[in-house]
Amino acid sequence: MIDPVMATVVLFGGMILFLGLGVPIAFALGGFSAGMIYFFWSPQALNMVAIKAYNTVSSFEYLAIPLFIFMAAMLQRARIAEDLYNTMQVFFGGLRGGLAIGTIVICTIFAAMAGISGAATISMGLIAIPAMLSRGYGKGVALGSIAAGGSLGILIPPSVTMIVYGIVANTSIGKLYAGGLLPGLVLAAIFCVYLLARGWIQPEISGGALARRYSLWEKAVSIKGLILPLLLIVSVMGSILTGIASVSEAGAVGAAGSLVAAALLGRLNWSSVEDACKETLMLSCMIFWIIVGATALSTFYTAMGASRLIEGLVLDLELNRWMVVIAMLSILLVLGMLLDTVGIIMITAPIFVPIVTQLGFDPVWFGILFIILMEIGFLTPPFGYNLFYLRGVAPSHVTMTDIYYSVLPFIALMLFGVGLFMVFPQIILYLPEMIF
Repeated sequence: MIDPVMATVVLFGGMILFLGLGVPIAFALGGFSAGMIYFFWSPQALNMVAIKAYNTVSSFEYLAIPLFIFMAAMLQRARIAEDLYNTMQVFFGGLRGGLAIGTIVICTIFAAMAGISGAATISMGLIAIPAMLSRGYGKGVALGSIAAGGSLGILIPPSVTMIVYGIVANTSIGKLYAGGLLPGLVLAAIFCVYLLARGWIQPEISGGALARRYSLWEKAVSIKGLILPLLLIVSVMGSILTGIASVSEAGAVGAAGSLVAAALLGRLNWSSVEDACKETLMLSCMIFWIIVGATALSTFYTAMGASRLIEGLVLDLELNRWMVVIAMLSILLVLGMLLDTVGIIMITAPIFVPIVTQLGFDPVWFGILFIILMEIGFLTPPFGYNLFYLRGVAPSHVTMTDIYYSVLPFIALMLFGVGLFMVFPQIILYLPEMIF
């Protein structure tokens, strides 16, 4: 049996080495961990890893992941975002920075329908980037608002990331959903205030010269673009928060609702359903392979007693408990730049959450802070998903450097939000305490 300290050094050092060599994270986690189990524990223990991995991925709660991914993929192909954008253009087009603010609002609505970041980022990148650039918006405003707004998809329920976190951290997914709603809306509001202020300070890069005001009648007519999205949000979130359906059952409601919405808009066809199914299969397989790999790592790490060792060391340091939490969040911030979100959850949550609980903090409160740090990870190079989503849909004259610079103000705003939620934890805890 290997010493727990040595297990920690070898396991994480080897994982970082393989990731640096470009090995996919699922194999960097699972393959190296399987080797460690074979050589330092027992070849027979590999059977237990397979059983534990099967029990994990066959959990009923994980069924929500492919359902919500399918819902997001189907909504993207039904061009719901396009209808929402037309509505927001009518309502906010007369403001300096109005289209960027409308983009944040659409991404917030899309987050409440889809549960993943990529759907809103890709959809709004295709629609909003050309529209904003043609109306005199600077690249920083246009790109940053889409990247930051799209990242809200993992914070505002129904979030796929929260499902994984809730299961791994043994924290109520329903409470996490309730806890993520207000912080998500607060962050969206902070983004909008920033864009509004920047529009007045720098109208030349916020569409000030080409802003157009619409009549009340045009605004009233455009509201029809909100009807189907709002009905879908109410059906999914309402079924969860009222206790009518579990998270997985609500995922089925959302998947079916996305098909109904596409049919009502006359955009339901076999090709779109087939494409949505393929995307669902690819993303779900990626997520579940990471979960399987991380399960192997956590099995070995727990068996070596290393997680209990770290917990004991941290609690024995006699540091201020806030310093411990800040240190954990700082680690998550760095990991978000380097690793996949699911991998970070599988590696750190089993270690961090018991420590947080022992220090007297609410696990739901910490869980939402954890998710926000993962959200920031979607914007931070070199691994930020939203940066690459944007590069894939942006015009050819938009460079990766443009995208990197565009997200910097929004990263600062999100870090400000983290501080705000630490100082005022009831922003997170109010709804969970009221509902549950």
